[in-house]
Amino acid sequence: MTITEKVAYLKGLVEGLDLDKDDKETKIINAVLDVLDDIALTVSDLDDEMELVTEQLDAVDEDLADLEEIFYDELDDCECDCCDDDMYEVECPACGETVYFDEEIILDGEAECPSCGEHIEFDLHECDCDECQE
Repeated sequence: MTITEKVAYLKGLVEGLDLDKDDKETKIINAVLDVLDDIALTVSDLDDEMELVTEQLDAVDEDLADLEEIFYDELDDCECDCCDDDMYEVECPACGETVYFDEEIILDGEAECPSCGEHIEFDLHECDCDECQE
């Protein structure tokens, strides 16, 4: 039973009591029932609006999930080392030592080998993935 139905039921019970309409207590009871009826209608309107907002939010959530799936699937398609978020493995051309650099150093385009001190330049155009070509 909804709130508006319960208020209507209470109104019916009060009408069934055949109270004197001019009595002070009857006027108070009727005023309280009118306020309850207004509150019930407001709550009913809020429920309807909340249902609409929930449906719209669910639709946005589904659209966002689709976009995330597309976006993250594209990121996962790249298998090269240059698209990882962590460290990048680089072989020093002078000493042959494998060294690791973070993305910021790689994007600078050059670094010094921590093993031998040789100057290493990074050519980001050697990677053929879509992310690096942009």
